[in-house]
Amino acid sequence: MSDGDREAGRAARPKRADARRNERTLLDAAAAVFVRSGVDAPVRDIAAEAGVGTATIYRHFPTRSDLVIAVYRHQVEACAEAGPALLESSPSPHAALGRWIDLFVDFLVTKHGLAAAMRSDESGFEALHAYFIDRLLPVCARLLEAATEAGEVRPGLDAYALMRGVGNLCIGAESDPRYDARRLVELLVAGLRRPA
Repeated sequence: MSDGDREAGRAARPKRADARRNERTLLDAAAAVFVRSGVDAPVRDIAAEAGVGTATIYRHFPTRSDLVIAVYRHQVEACAEAGPALLESSPSPHAALGRWIDLFVDFLVTKHGLAAAMRSDESGFEALHAYFIDRLLPVCARLLEAATEAGEVRPGLDAYALMRGVGNLCIGAESDPRYDARRLVELLVAGLRRPA
């Protein structure tokens, strides 16, 4: 077996369960720091949050762009998986929708820094945006549909328009401490309710 064959075999092997867990821990820590401090937060802050050394982060994610993209994908998957779980565990579909929108807002805070982190990769950024829409739009649509069927929200609401509206409310929140995007999103979600 040549060195190239050995390398290809290692690259094709799935990660061990503990390696996947460790990577999830790093991604969760990075996401939390990015939500608090933006995507330009020091790597040492992420390492401290994860309880590891900075070398561990660089071993998994050699560049900031690699880390931001991985966090982005991780949060998309977490948001996508949360929708059905929230429908099962929330007291009502409207409550599930509200909780899901909270997760979506956390994700959007990270997403706003993505363009800056990928300065020179326009096509990569567009591919990630398409991935985000493909994964999250059906989840939002299902939550809206459940809330509509339960008679909790107005009929005829469009999931894409709702996601776009939430996204627009989040723009600029990181640069103006007087602007409370979460409060406005909360009002938007409350305003979806069907009049009594």
